[in-house]
Amino acid sequence: MSVTVNKSEVISKFKTHAKDTGSPAVQIALISQRVTDLNNHFKDHKKDHHSRRGLVLMIGQRRRLLAYLKKTDLKKYEETINKLGLRK
Repeated sequence: MSVTVNKSEVISKFKTHAKDTGSPAVQIALISQRVTDLNNHFKDHKKDHHSRRGLVLMIGQRRRLLAYLKKTDLKKYEETINKLGLRK
């Protein structure tokens, strides 16, 4: 139940129009949320290497989406990374 609530909160924070669930900014935000959840999971389960592989794949997907967003809409890219606190 809480995963759905968190997901809808993230979508509402990053959506560009009323029915937006798939724009790059929303996808990046959802992946970032999942990465944060997995990092918390690894604090308790240090030897869970199968899930760690999934984490690495998610980070790669997020990196590709960020590169696409930077190429297509620089303003939205900067806004997204500032909201998520990804780059310094």
